[in-house]
Amino acid sequence: MAESYEAGRRVRLPSGAERPIHVFINGAEQPEGELYSIQDGMIVFKRPIIKEKVSRLRWTAMALGLFGSYGENETVDVHFTRGGRTEVISDAKVLPDA
Repeated sequence: MAESYEAGRRVRLPSGAERPIHVFINGAEQPEGELYSIQDGMIVFKRPIIKEKVSRLRWTAMALGLFGSYGENETVDVHFTRGGRTEVISDAKVLPDA
């Protein structure tokens, strides 16, 4: 069984990111104010984002198709505007709680 952990509650917005900003966890859009806020260039979630810890042996077995990954692993995607263009960060890096 895979091991999951609380990765943190923050994702850094890129320099120059402007609204509208849309945040998705596992493909589902999250409402601002209810589940996260934007503070000082960071998306701050009200709960920790859960990631899966995958050992090198498990990763190799998955790459060989021997078995899959069954732990909880949340991905955060961010859609934002910069310079008049819409940009996307897929599987944004979650920063540990300070």
